[in-house]
Amino acid sequence: MRSEQSILQISIAVTILVAGFGVVFGLLSGSFSIVFDGVYMLADAAMSGLALLVSRLIALSALPEQPRGKLRDRFTMGFWHLEPMVLGLNGMMLTGVAIYALINAVGSLMDGGRDLEFSYAIFYAVVALIACLGMALLETRANRTLKSDFVALDAKAWIMSGGITAALLIAFSIGYAIDGTELGWLTPYIDPAVLAVVCLVIIPMPIGTIRQALADIFLVTPLDLKKHVDAIAEQFVRQHGFLSYRAYVAKVGRGKQIELYFIVPPNLPPRKLEEWDALRDEIGDALGGEGPDRWLTIAFTTDVEWAD
Repeated sequence: MRSEQSILQISIAVTILVAGFGVVFGLLSGSFSIVFDGVYMLADAAMSGLALLVSRLIALSALPEQPRGKLRDRFTMGFWHLEPMVLGLNGMMLTGVAIYALINAVGSLMDGGRDLEFSYAIFYAVVALIACLGMALLETRANRTLKSDFVALDAKAWIMSGGITAALLIAFSIGYAIDGTELGWLTPYIDPAVLAVVCLVIIPMPIGTIRQALADIFLVTPLDLKKHVDAIAEQFVRQHGFLSYRAYVAKVGRGKQIELYFIVPPNLPPRKLEEWDALRDEIGDALGGEGPDRWLTIAFTTDVEWAD
């Protein structure tokens, strides 16, 4: 089974190859939509490289024996917070590139379109479509096991690129068919028109990723996780005669942060530290999700101010 990092490495390599191929053939054919496709992929490759770096940092921080160094000393709370930042930046960058291309497409339509060499354009579209579909299939299958937000977003980007390329192939084929006929006057408008349509389709696609990334960055409490934590905490409050509890829950990228403070009666019989630790283990097991991506703090206090 391939790892998250190896999948992203393959994606970056293929993206750079297809992007360079697109820029060259876009210039040869005179198609701004192909150039846009190449630039879009280069932007995606840059963000995939950043995602790969963050993925490595998170993987290193999850090791039983974490590496020493300035980076680890500066980020003692881990690297989870970098994941939603990269995902949000990626989504906003891809959306921004598409908006810019849409503006250029509308301007080109108003100026009478542009002529292009359809044979070069069709050849590029066929090769790029095969690459996009192949990578989308590879990442989608791999992510059934990996369940990585980075790989999921990258697979979505390949699907988006494949959609762009498929639309280009259809449009260029139509243009090639009508070139030299009585409908030939339409050919200069094909390139900017299809680019405008494609941009209108792909601009909203990263919105869900951007929204989730912002929710993680601003530590918005996931309602389903909070409901689960509350149910477990209430059970232990009743079971052990505690007064109440305070629960603080957040999701940061792949990491789940849970802080539980149990308010203990002042007259409760004293217990050994080992007994409190055993109770913590019991609560942690009930919460589930134990692993390197769970940050769990459980405290017991008689002073409510320590919990608020």
